[in-house]
Amino acid sequence: MIQENQLLLNRLNIALDGLLVFLSFLMGYWLRFYVLPGGISVMPFRAYVAAAAALIPLHLLTFSIMGLYESHRSIRLYQELGRLFWANALDFVLLLMGFFLMKDVHFSRLALGIFFVLVNASLGLKRIVLRKFLHRVRILGYNAKKVLIIGSGAVAKDYWKELRRSPELGFQVVGYVSERPDWREVPYLGSFHRLGELLDQLKPDEAVAGLEMDEYTQMPRIIQACENSGTKLSLIPFYAQYMPAHPQFDSINGLPIINLRRIPLDNLGNAFLKRAMDVVGSLVLIVLTSPVMLFAAIGVKLSSPGPIIFRQKRVGLNKREFYMYKFRSMRVNDQSETRWSSNTDDRKTAFGAFIRKCSIDELPQFFNVLKGDMSLVGPRPEIPHFVEQFKEEIPLYMVKHQVRPGITGWAQVNGLRGDTSIEERIRHDIFYIENWSLLLDVKILLMTLWKGIINKEKLR
Repeated sequence: MIQENQLLLNRLNIALDGLLVFLSFLMGYWLRFYVLPGGISVMPFRAYVAAAAALIPLHLLTFSIMGLYESHRSIRLYQELGRLFWANALDFVLLLMGFFLMKDVHFSRLALGIFFVLVNASLGLKRIVLRKFLHRVRILGYNAKKVLIIGSGAVAKDYWKELRRSPELGFQVVGYVSERPDWREVPYLGSFHRLGELLDQLKPDEAVAGLEMDEYTQMPRIIQACENSGTKLSLIPFYAQYMPAHPQFDSINGLPIINLRRIPLDNLGNAFLKRAMDVVGSLVLIVLTSPVMLFAAIGVKLSSPGPIIFRQKRVGLNKREFYMYKFRSMRVNDQSETRWSSNTDDRKTAFGAFIRKCSIDELPQFFNVLKGDMSLVGPRPEIPHFVEQFKEEIPLYMVKHQVRPGITGWAQVNGLRGDTSIEERIRHDIFYIENWSLLLDVKILLMTLWKGIINKEKLR
């Protein structure tokens, strides 16, 4: 039933995409020549209709190649919209190239620009509405995808918990197969030797194997049973907790190798783009905030004896130590390298409490960004004393040092700053590292402006 529903949904999805491409092109024509002033079309309307019709198969083919018609139960919305944008951008470039080669064709450039905006907006909105509709339908129990879990250890149970947290994905667990019938929350169906019989009887849409290390001798039998019954098999390795969200695979003479920690910023192009944004952004922000920094410098100097700039050793990219700059907000003391500041720290000056409340004390870090010690966005750098402590206590803590630390970050804009859970911070930092993109950086910067500047620090 799920295959029939998916087929019908895909056909409707494709047909609606084609219709929206067609209407978006004609809407661009109408807006250019009937709404905006000064519109006199050189090309007749039938030429725009013909071009719109020709665009339909081009777009649908590109969407299919970009995976936009595959099942998106486990793909995030921003990933789908990103694919959609780049598919439309590619088709738009091909359209312009086609018009360039046909030298006697004179379509309005403004109409084409309007079309590009409309096709992205309409197709994106359609996908948002479709997702919301499908989520609601699946929560009500329809369009469910039947899943058989193989194994009953910690990995299998983690998978089941994630499905329970996300009912909108529409996965329905029919039971589990294991040599150890010790799982009460899910129906027990039998041992591994019954797997082939159960697959033929239950006909699940997918089988998910989450075996423990001592159960991996059963893997050949499991694979054979799934292949014999034509059931899709997915594997969750027992070392899943050490794997990134998007593992990379290499191959040596056909032998697959999983790269556990390859990240987007390992790519030189991505690293260049991020560094270019840091340099340009820090220069602009230094200029824009210079009056505020001058005010802060005077206030710090008048508030208490000591230097204006507080330098503190932090651990950055590749575990290299550097000095992070801040406006001094506390009285000079000898505990800065071994003690965190707290919300009610008695070392804070009155003026220091104010600039911390408004995050003004962080402004000198733009110079750290310009020097290359930090980035505008990234994991928060930590004091060496605490790095040595946390690397032994917090799993995956040292992964954060594979990118430049940032003034703001995914953890900070999600409320994890100051005296908050280190485990939660690391979880957010790793999400950022593994899912980095320029758009994510821009999103974090905008979220920082929206809710991250005024923090929960008490003035006294």
